Amino acid sequence: MWFRNFTVDDLNNRPKNHLGALLDIKFTEIGEDFITGTMPVDERTHQPAGILHGGASVVLAETLGSIASYMCIDPEKYVAVGLEVNANHLRPVKSGLVKGICKPLHVGAKTQVWEIKIYDERGKMNCISRLTVAIINKPQ
Repeated sequence: MWFRNFTVDDLNNRPKNHLGALLDIKFTEIGEDFITGTMPVDERTHQPAGILHGGASVVLAETLGSIASYMCIDPEKYVAVGLEVNANHLRPVKSGLVKGICKPLHVGAKTQVWEIKIYDERGKMNCISRLTVAIINKPQ
């Protein structure tokens, strides 16, 4: 399903001047129809009550879905841009790593929809998100 063969190193060696790098999001696996990544739960991703900020979970979800979208297109011709993201926060996480698993719900020529499930280190889902992406012509 991917436009070309990607490695985890390809994904982790992107430029570092973005929000995903600031939150230390790391890609961990590429499967035939999924990608995974982790994010630490620490002072960078906490809300004032000392638990994972919902917005940080959304950043992880949108990062995974956006990169998955990019992996499906010819980057010489197209750009993937987010249209809508939503998230349901199911349980708090205080520390450790969370892991996101991103799978396609729809991969079309003009739109893509991705489901991202985020789990704590015990394997309990703490967030489920959906990202809708538009595929547009690359600006000249």
